[in-house]
Amino acid sequence: MTHRTRSLLLALVATPLLLIAASSKVGADPPSKVQRKPLKVFILAGQSNMQGHAHVRTMDAMSLSPITAPLLKEMRNADGSPRVCEQVWISSLGSADEERTGQLTAGFGAEPRGPKIGPEFTFGIYLKKSLQEPMLIIKTAWGGKSLHTDFRPPSAGPYEFTPAQLDNLKKQGKDIEAISTERTKTSGQSYRLMTEHVKHVLSDIKRVYPNYDAKQGYELAGFVWLQGWNDMVDGDVYPKRDQPGGYDNYTTLLAQLIRDVRQDLSAPQLPFVIGVMGVGGPTSKYGPDQQRYKNIHQNFRDAMAAPAKLPEFQGNVVNVLTENFWDMEVTALRDKEKTLKPKVDEINAAVKNGKLSREAGQSASDNLYAETFTPQELIVLRDSVSNAEFHYLGSARIMSQIGKGFAEAMADLLKTRDKE
Repeated sequence: MTHRTRSLLLALVATPLLLIAASSKVGADPPSKVQRKPLKVFILAGQSNMQGHAHVRTMDAMSLSPITAPLLKEMRNADGSPRVCEQVWISSLGSADEERTGQLTAGFGAEPRGPKIGPEFTFGIYLKKSLQEPMLIIKTAWGGKSLHTDFRPPSAGPYEFTPAQLDNLKKQGKDIEAISTERTKTSGQSYRLMTEHVKHVLSDIKRVYPNYDAKQGYELAGFVWLQGWNDMVDGDVYPKRDQPGGYDNYTTLLAQLIRDVRQDLSAPQLPFVIGVMGVGGPTSKYGPDQQRYKNIHQNFRDAMAAPAKLPEFQGNVVNVLTENFWDMEVTALRDKEKTLKPKVDEINAAVKNGKLSREAGQSASDNLYAETFTPQELIVLRDSVSNAEFHYLGSARIMSQIGKGFAEAMADLLKTRDKE
């Protein structure tokens, strides 16, 4: 059963009863009060890390960390099944081949080799706890997209190759006219898909949120941006990325994106949260193997965070440094694992040469790990990750904190706005 089919069935059968029950809980808004408030709508946008690559199986290891164990209790029911957020609905485009809609729960992350979660799960859980009212999330995220081209804001105009890039293309014998035409065509394509989908959902909210009452209306209440890897690693577009100011154009484009989103969606003061790329953790804690990337990573993070410092964005644009949610325990365990490589290589060579059977080799490897790590460390090392570092290790321990951090930042922005 698809998310959409299951969600529609829940909406037709269970949701009215659930809403009645929820309204009787301490701290919940009375039904009449909820109905008078415009439905709050939040947009989540970006590339693969906004899609989310944390496999649900990595949620188990959250219980082994004092930081994430409390989050896990919010994400699961008493029987261990993923929580379904009764008053939070979602439309997700780009994480799967087709749009997925339904009540927010685990599984709205990237579809391949899933089910997975992204920031949306804990974002919805914790922002709902703060707002104490229904909400709708519209997520648009596509893997491998850049801000310089794919999400390029309209006010920036189409991407134009630099003289150095054109010279390089000529040396390669490329058809410059064809390549330039294609780049112009793709400039802003993801931006357009994003804004078109938001408008599509808002034109018929009941399609996604069956309990929506058109009389109460809706409010575009916030936007969260998590993107950047493709720009950070693009030395062709950012040839001076290891030098101060090497990513200045990313700052310019991100500021333009904020302005254009607000204009195109008719929300001039739309609260905006920037999830600053933090793969690998704080650069001050980078190990020897990471030193060659340190300046590049920090330069990019500084450029990504810079728009929030602009005078025009004071009070309505904030940064969330996702580096603070990196799993340093896993980093330490992986560093420790590297010391085993020579012995592991010897075991593998012995198996390959026929000196050890496959079973004996596996036993020797298991014993080596058992002598080096505690049982709990082995669980964290093996079961808390499901993807590459550039996808935040595919770790629910990391992704759940990122989503919660976004929710807290958004809640603060809304409180600040409401006081004005």
